Amino acid sequence: MNHSRYVKEPATVEAQLAKLEHRGCLIEDMTYAKGVLERVNYYRLANYFAVFQDGGAGKNYREGTSFHKVVRLYEFDRRLRGNLLIFLEEIEISMRAVISNFHALKYGALGYLNDSTFNHNHNHNRFMSRIDRLIETNTDMGFVSHHNRKYSGSFPLWVIMELFSFGMLTHFFQCMHKQDKKEIAAKHFGGRFSASHIESWLESLVGLRNHCAHYCRLYANKLEPVPKPLDCAPFKMSANLFSLIYVIKLMDKHDNARGLDGGEKLLSALSALSEEYEDAVDLQELGFPSGWEKMLL
Repeated sequence: MNHSRYVKEPATVEAQLAKLEHRGCLIEDMTYAKGVLERVNYYRLANYFAVFQDGGAGKNYREGTSFHKVVRLYEFDRRLRGNLLIFLEEIEISMRAVISNFHALKYGALGYLNDSTFNHNHNHNRFMSRIDRLIETNTDMGFVSHHNRKYSGSFPLWVIMELFSFGMLTHFFQCMHKQDKKEIAAKHFGGRFSASHIESWLESLVGLRNHCAHYCRLYANKLEPVPKPLDCAPFKMSANLFSLIYVIKLMDKHDNARGLDGGEKLLSALSALSEEYEDAVDLQELGFPSGWEKMLL
């Protein structure tokens, strides 16, 4: 089959810049703009130019759109993703410890091999197939080869869980018995929110983590699934970034090393970043409500 008629022809950097100018983008420094497009793919940057379009693909940019401002927005988004990944890592690692410790102490180090330790939604054959693939594809890792060699391939839960993705960890929690999830919610989070909240929030944070890890745009973008709201939340949660940031604040445990809790750390990082890029960023495009600073304390 001839695919050539379905694929656009490649364009030089000069042609790409000419296209941007034709659509109404102001390019103040052509040398600077060329340098940017030589290190950042045009297609990736076009995703940020789309924020300034009057309509759909191929439409002109709004008056006042400049190359410099779009790049500033791109840089803000990139640094925001990096900041959020730090908080998401803390939550993921903490939940690995919480879930593996609870399950192993209640059902034994290898209790996860028994489907009776999970609820009726759990597909144990599929789960074990995923475990086998994880071991097979990570045989070069030190702790994997050690357990294969010394323990004939028997992996305690707290060991094998180190190979889990955030998504697989979340699925493991979702498949635990209802009472077990309630006990984790009560013990680890002090009963401040339900097990169903934790399930929903973990799923939403997995989506955010994947969004950040794959360098997808956060600014002016819909982020799903929407986390389950709290009745006492000071705003209405929806498919925007601030809803997920609020969830991070709720789930991030107290940081004894720095003496700051999750909300204070978030507030510090976000305030500094938004102030640095206030010339290019409208926080309302990320779902930040009025008075958002107090909501993170």
